[in-house]
Amino acid sequence: RGFDVAVVDTAGPVANLSPWTFRAVRFARFVKATFGIAVRVRRCDIVLLVVAGFSAGVAGLTAWIVCRIARRHLAMRATGADLGIHYRRYGPIARWLADRTWMRSALIYVETQALQREFAGCPNVRWFPNTRNVQAPTVPPRREPHRLVFLARLHMDKGLAEALEACRRLPEPCRLHVYGPGMSDTDFSLFDGHPTAVYGGVLAPGDVPRVLGDHDLLLAPSYCGREGYPGTILEAFQCGLPVVASDWGGVAEVVEHEVNGILVQPRSAEAVRAAVERLLGDPGLYKQLCKGARRQGERYRSTRWFERMATDLRTLCGPR
Repeated sequence: RGFDVAVVDTAGPVANLSPWTFRAVRFARFVKATFGIAVRVRRCDIVLLVVAGFSAGVAGLTAWIVCRIARRHLAMRATGADLGIHYRRYGPIARWLADRTWMRSALIYVETQALQREFAGCPNVRWFPNTRNVQAPTVPPRREPHRLVFLARLHMDKGLAEALEACRRLPEPCRLHVYGPGMSDTDFSLFDGHPTAVYGGVLAPGDVPRVLGDHDLLLAPSYCGREGYPGTILEAFQCGLPVVASDWGGVAEVVEHEVNGILVQPRSAEAVRAAVERLLGDPGLYKQLCKGARRQGERYRSTRWFERMATDLRTLCGPR
């Protein structure tokens, strides 16, 4: 969109790490990002910091100081739904510091509308949802949700145990396929002797649309503390796949109950099972959810949202 972009990649291994190793990896990412920004900032007009809500304080403050010294604009994009939670937990000194530094960034993009409302008094805060741009495979019309899929990093708070337990007593020919990297808390013993579930390993990003296209229903019973708009749900929607998801975090803003999915009580395998059985017994509702899923998926196509961001950033750059 007309920008020259220098990327400071802070990605690193996240699977199967102990808590102390994970902290060390996070610190190494922080040092790498700070150094990368400091080296490049003089040759830039804008620094766009993409950061999780729980890291916004330290990372935002550091980036703000670097940009302030270099007299450059700082824009932040906070992913997930937990920025407000951590901001409210700040003590008086941390809150005072945040309000006078990174909260005064030129732009702060938040993932959920609830966060936009929470920071309604800040004119620099704007809603920018998680987005996807999946090219859906061509599949025949889905009639019944027999082929279930669970796709996520396999943290237990993503609802893995609840999904597996819910599927133990589903009627034939229901099957659950689970995909995603194992994490430090993943209990793979839950698959032992399971009558309907199979672990399919880790998917390459390019394989996700094909796998979603091969299934009928996504299970996403997450109760992860920072859940915003899960990318897997958006990808499923763009493939015409409805979802059974926990009413948790920002999920209810994108999953409309009985329109494109079924919202259930968090941490309840029984609620997940009941939702699947309801759809098995009501093909009309299931067909309606498939149509609603595809409509909702189109609202979160990446193209339109990044055009908006590009417009914002061009305004910050000013005339050249």
